[in-house]
Amino acid sequence: MSLLGVYVIIAYYVDAEKSNRYKNKITKQRFDYNYLLEKINGITNYQSDALHWNLEQVGEVSTLGPVTIQHYEKISRRLGIEMHSISSAKSRIEKLIESKNAFMNLSRNLAHQAQMRESMTLQPKEKLSGEKGLITIKNYLGGYYFFTVDELRIKKDTIYLVEAKHSKSGKLPSEDDIKDGLLKMILFTNVTEVKSNDNSYKPNAILKLTTGDGIEIDGFNARQKELYDLLKIEAATNNFKIEFS
Repeated sequence: MSLLGVYVIIAYYVDAEKSNRYKNKITKQRFDYNYLLEKINGITNYQSDALHWNLEQVGEVSTLGPVTIQHYEKISRRLGIEMHSISSAKSRIEKLIESKNAFMNLSRNLAHQAQMRESMTLQPKEKLSGEKGLITIKNYLGGYYFFTVDELRIKKDTIYLVEAKHSKSGKLPSEDDIKDGLLKMILFTNVTEVKSNDNSYKPNAILKLTTGDGIEIDGFNARQKELYDLLKIEAATNNFKIEFS
């Protein structure tokens, strides 16, 4: 979220209802809205960027953590539901209280582990022509963010960062999948330089959409045609390419 310039509010639930569908699950959770309004007002008057705000949020966990646990335990007792996440929440809060650096290192290690797991997983449904790769993005303050790229293609001095979305039976991948792909485009289009094996490349972002039977624009319904037109505008405006297959 910091890399995307999103201001994060660490908040907590003060109420919930017992789920009728799942055992030991809650639903219709409600935040402490007065607390959220206070924080939203704080953001509107904040003079620095999202990264600094988010780090300050981490610093507030020493006071916010015990309040959060108190409310969760209260919800658990009232509903008669064992909240399995309380013990892990307490452990994570202790890490956060230890120091911001400890939290950042923990988050970085978890992200790195997730990157490695994803890099070794190839979904059978994906139609890929290049090699899956790892990309570590470094921001201007020296922070590291770990991602995978569905396809890496190198042509001369250009490296193509491809995010692929697939539908086995639809005429297009789902809108949720496409939105997820657009999120990666935000990241990849803001990368200024890629280095690999001491070589520098100019990055080029691509959102690749595939289906089981191939994409035929003439067969789109009205909503799919609208989505297709919007994607073309989005790509042209934000300097990435779309591939259909």
